[in-house]
Amino acid sequence: MGRHAEAHDLGEVLSLCHKTGGFVSLTGTSDAIELTERVAGGDEACRLAWDAMIYQIGKAIGSMAVVLEGRVDGILLGGGMAHSEDLVQRLRDTCAWIAPVTAYPGEFEMEAMAAGARRVLSGAEEPKRYTGDPVWNPPTCWID
Repeated sequence: MGRHAEAHDLGEVLSLCHKTGGFVSLTGTSDAIELTERVAGGDEACRLAWDAMIYQIGKAIGSMAVVLEGRVDGILLGGGMAHSEDLVQRLRDTCAWIAPVTAYPGEFEMEAMAAGARRVLSGAEEPKRYTGDPVWNPPTCWID
C-alpha cells in the first residue's frame, strides 16, 4: 500500500463499489433527480460528477461499438436516469453517429421478476435457489 493509503476490509470495499461510492461519495446523494436539480442550481461538484458520468457512459457505448465491429443497430438507454432529458440528449449528441439512441425511462425489475415467475409456473424454466452467497469472490491479494 502507498504511504497514504488507508486499509479497508472487504465489507467496506464492497460498500464503496455498490452503495456509497460514485455520486454518494462525491455529492452526498444517489438520487439523480436531486443531483440534476443541484446542477441546475449551480452546484459545481454535482455538475462535475454528472458530466463525468455522462462522459463514462459515452465511453462505454463507444467501447461496445468497437467489440461489435461497428455493427450496432441501436443504443438503448434504460433505468431511472433515462428520465433525464439532459442525459439522453447529450448521449444522442455524442453517440448517434454509431446508431440511433432510444430511451426507455424507468426501472423494469418488477416486470422482469413477474416474467420469471410466469416461466417457472408454466414449467418453461426451473426455479433457482439463491443461497445469498456471492457468486464471485475476488482473490484476497486484491484486498490486502
